[in-house]
Amino acid sequence: MERFFLYDDVEESKTRFVSFTGKKLRYDLAIMQSSRFFGKVLVLDMQMGRFAIIGPDDVEEPGYLEHVFNKTEEEAEDLRDYLNELLA
Repeated sequence: MERFFLYDDVEESKTRFVSFTGKKLRYDLAIMQSSRFFGKVLVLDMQMGRFAIIGPDDVEEPGYLEHVFNKTEEEAEDLRDYLNELLA
C-alpha cells in the first residue's frame, strides 16, 4: 500500500513549559508556538492529556476552555486568566 501524505514538514518551534496552581487545581502546560498555527498557540494540558490550538478569540469564547480541557467554569477561570496574559 502506498501512503498518501498531505504534508510532512519539519519546522522550528518554541515550547514553553509552565506549571502553576490556581484556586482549585494545579496546571502543568506545554505551550508551543509555531508559524503553522497562524498566530495561535498549541496548549497541551500534560496532566489530563488534552490539547487545543488557541488564540485570544478562543479564550473569550464562552464554554470553550471548559469543553476542550474538560473543566468546570470555576476550574477554567485560572486557565483563562493565564492564557489572556500569555496571548495579550
